[in-house]
Amino acid sequence: MKFSDLGLSEALLKAIEKKGYTEPSPIQEKAIPVVLEGNDILASAQTGTGKTAGFVLPLLHILSKRQPQGKRPIRALVLTPTRELAAQIYDNAKEYSEFLDFRTAVIFGGVSAVPQVKKLRNGVDMLVATPGRLLDLQGQRKLSLADVEILVLDEADRMLDMGFVHDLKRILKVMPEKRQNLLFSATFNSDIKRLAQTYLTNPVIVEATPENSTVEMIKQKIYRVDKTDKTNLVIKLISDGNWQQVLIFTRTKHGANRLTKKLEKQNITAAAIHGNKSQGARTKALAGFKSGNIRVMVATDIAARGLDIPLLPHVINFDLPNVPENYVHRIGRTGRAGASGEAISLVAADEVGLVRGIERLVGEKLPSEVVEGYEPIDNPDDVQQEKNRGGGGGGRGKKPHHRRNSDNKGGGNSHFRGKRKSNSGGGGGRDSGGGRDRRF
Repeated sequence: MKFSDLGLSEALLKAIEKKGYTEPSPIQEKAIPVVLEGNDILASAQTGTGKTAGFVLPLLHILSKRQPQGKRPIRALVLTPTRELAAQIYDNAKEYSEFLDFRTAVIFGGVSAVPQVKKLRNGVDMLVATPGRLLDLQGQRKLSLADVEILVLDEADRMLDMGFVHDLKRILKVMPEKRQNLLFSATFNSDIKRLAQTYLTNPVIVEATPENSTVEMIKQKIYRVDKTDKTNLVIKLISDGNWQQVLIFTRTKHGANRLTKKLEKQNITAAAIHGNKSQGARTKALAGFKSGNIRVMVATDIAARGLDIPLLPHVINFDLPNVPENYVHRIGRTGRAGASGEAISLVAADEVGLVRGIERLVGEKLPSEVVEGYEPIDNPDDVQQEKNRGGGGGGRGKKPHHRRNSDNKGGGNSHFRGKRKSNSGGGGGRDSGGGRDRRF
């Protein structure tokens, strides 16, 4: 199938051709006709499958066909959980509407609202927003949602994870009850299904990939390692492999900052991105990462959605997420748009239970290996027994070991050697860096 078979306008087809796209992705092929028919939709699609175009293109087609006279009210609202995702959708909408008389704006926290308000004052057809800034400006009467015809909830599961459910309810109350609703989510959990039952009317269910599955083009791998050796193993993998673009996920903001500093000490350019960083710092870090000036970006789960990084080859889970669904979002940063990618998870003894939860979610066993020189000392069963005795669960065993000092003592490049050897076995909550932040 070609884009010309989907019923889109010539102006949109011209923009699509300029972008170099020829055939729609599965989610685009399934979702676009449904949206053009005016139906509500509940869509499950992995990140990197082209889902943004799956709702932006038909939305542009519908609204450009019925332009109002005079000042333009907001007729389409796209809600996203993070600033980065909002900016990405806005950029895509601008590109797709290049040959249309169509106005799009984006608003999110962390930056001055003055230019955002100025643009809204001039009239906007479609608004892309994060919940916090939207409610702030709506409360100040800087914008009105009384004319919204189409509502898009993108990454709806992430919005619920980040605690935006009450904000969503407040936003929905100030919009017309009669409207078209498009809900896109990477996963279908009970909360999403309940949200759909409450706010969607006879939705068409579209699934471009099996529920909660991972992208097939991503090569997934687990390295069993002691917690204190994770940093040195990361440095070894990046240095030995000469990796030039790596996205690493940590569980906490402090962990992201600490790992970034240790990478820089090894002359590996790195930057951290999390909720405590200003929008300017986050934008600068992402730009440097995309351009290749920064080899490694260390992020909390706030970056698991909305980062559009073409051909990203490597993702590392330095810490496994507490919520299995977040694993899917994290590794979805690689293997995008048909490209291959590699997702590596460093698993300490006290994280083995998290691996099992992830494997149940994705429906497959993740291959596990041990890197020579980084063999884990802890036995998961010993750790659990220690926890049962009340003695904690992350400690090392007492037996001697041949390895160099842990990364807590610096670690040099002298240990960057050895081959991997195979090993059988193997195998959240809110992101500490991206919890509910009213600046969003």
